Amino acid sequence: MNLGVVSSLTMGFAMVFLAGATVLYGYHFIAKRPSASFYASLATGLAFLSLTASIGLHSSASQGTRIYGAYSLVLAAWALVVVYFAVEHLVKLKVYGTVLVPLSLAALVVAQLMGAGSVGPAPSAADIALFNSWRVGVHVALVVFANAGFFIGAVASGAYLGLEAQLKGHRTSTLFKRLPSLAQTDAIARRAIVFAFPAYSGGLLLGVLRAIEERATIGVWWLDPRIMLSGMVWLIFGAYLYLRYGRTTSARTAAFIALVGAVFVVALAIVARTPGLAGFHLFGIAAQ
Repeated sequence: MNLGVVSSLTMGFAMVFLAGATVLYGYHFIAKRPSASFYASLATGLAFLSLTASIGLHSSASQGTRIYGAYSLVLAAWALVVVYFAVEHLVKLKVYGTVLVPLSLAALVVAQLMGAGSVGPAPSAADIALFNSWRVGVHVALVVFANAGFFIGAVASGAYLGLEAQLKGHRTSTLFKRLPSLAQTDAIARRAIVFAFPAYSGGLLLGVLRAIEERATIGVWWLDPRIMLSGMVWLIFGAYLYLRYGRTTSARTAAFIALVGAVFVVALAIVARTPGLAGFHLFGIAAQ
């Protein structure tokens, strides 16, 4: 059995474990059963180990980790699980697994539909030239982890707005009673974005340095739509932190800013995989 087949099998196990964890987190959120919480974390941990093994095997079969194209969604799902586990164990709140674990599963499903499971042909000489730098790998890793942090901040911000609306309207549904307090929810959003923003800044800086190095090949790099959208994401979350810590901006306003930032992150992911829009960042789409 070759490495590509084993990688696909372990990817399948990861998706099964994530699906099981999704059901268990949902059951824990509704019923508050400690046993469901334990098994949900266990299933997520097994999914993480399976996905890590799959990525390692795929990298061996492909003679390197594919950090572009559909496979970047696999790496994003992996990073989201890692960051969620950090949040779960640092803040001791498992309720966000109800949303974040299904997001990881959805990313893997979309990646598979886009053909990320196949080893595919080797990248072109032009792609290899662009990737031939440690800056590219670190750039992608930092951005992937930062996006995971931004999504956790956005999910917490959405929960904050929903909970606040319930409290202001003097109505509390059973589901919202399961959520943490407003203060806890706001704290999770802030901490996730505080973690993500420096990583994103570092990732963008390394990407810009690499683009400057290759400007003779890629031309006017700053007009690339993905770079412009990346700049918008940086400005939005930078404004979030400045207004949240430098000014007395309300948590409600900050939550709306975080949600707008998440919309731009999603738009960026779509543009990056759309021929005709992604500029030089489209490398590897045709040969995954």
